[in-house]
Amino acid sequence: MTDETTAISDLPQPAPATVDEFRSRLAEVIDDLPRRLRQCAEYIATNTDRIAVSTVAELAAGADVPPSALMRFCQILGFTGFSEMQRLFREAYSPGWPDYSTRLKNLKDQGAGSPAALLAEFIEAGRLSLEALAKSADEVALTQAVALLAGAQTVHVVGLRRAFPVATYLVYVFEKMAVSAMLHDSVGRLDHRFALRPGDAVIAITFAPYSEETIALAQDAKARGLPVVALTDTLTSPIVRYSDAVVTVPEVDFGAFRSLSATIAMAISLAVAVGSARG
Repeated sequence: MTDETTAISDLPQPAPATVDEFRSRLAEVIDDLPRRLRQCAEYIATNTDRIAVSTVAELAAGADVPPSALMRFCQILGFTGFSEMQRLFREAYSPGWPDYSTRLKNLKDQGAGSPAALLAEFIEAGRLSLEALAKSADEVALTQAVALLAGAQTVHVVGLRRAFPVATYLVYVFEKMAVSAMLHDSVGRLDHRFALRPGDAVIAITFAPYSEETIALAQDAKARGLPVVALTDTLTSPIVRYSDAVVTVPEVDFGAFRSLSATIAMAISLAVAVGSARG
């Protein structure tokens, strides 16, 4: 009997019903898994967006394990097999985030298409986001994040897609605060991981659906022993496992357009606090 088989019998439990439950289950079991199953868990954690569209063989190859190990991994999480796990993600992600033309049509159908109405709705979404942040902000996590970034020689900032405006603004404020910072923007699909040096730190910004490139950079930095600060939406975010400090920010959506009001507020607070702590 293999150690993988033993792990399965020790962990009988119902299958996760939601993607958030899946991430929580993964976080619970990953540290106790044998080597091959841990490889599965680590690969799946950073590539959840591929589950809905990949085969068992493709995911197993990505994790560098045989397909049988991936099947056992699915069973450990409570699924009868890969098909059941894949169904969860297909049902969760099949609607996806609608394209922008669809979002605009939905807004017009709701009678919210006029400029004044849109402005009022986005102001309200921003207000609710800021109020939620004021109530949920973790002072301990924020203090820890500032300490890690303030002690770095260079702060590497990565945030793509929706998080990109936040990342660029962070680097802008760091520059004004005389904090050495580098933006990892993937322009030209260039990989700047060579710039990571001992004594540096990384702040990685990503929100659902999570950026695979951002998670990969955080994972690489963690492997090099550099401190990583995550700015994300929930504590079940896949980037959490590669982070030394996690700052979460709630955001309210309107018409599937996500507000960044609370995130920008948190970003400027981090940058100014880091600049003040350094000098």
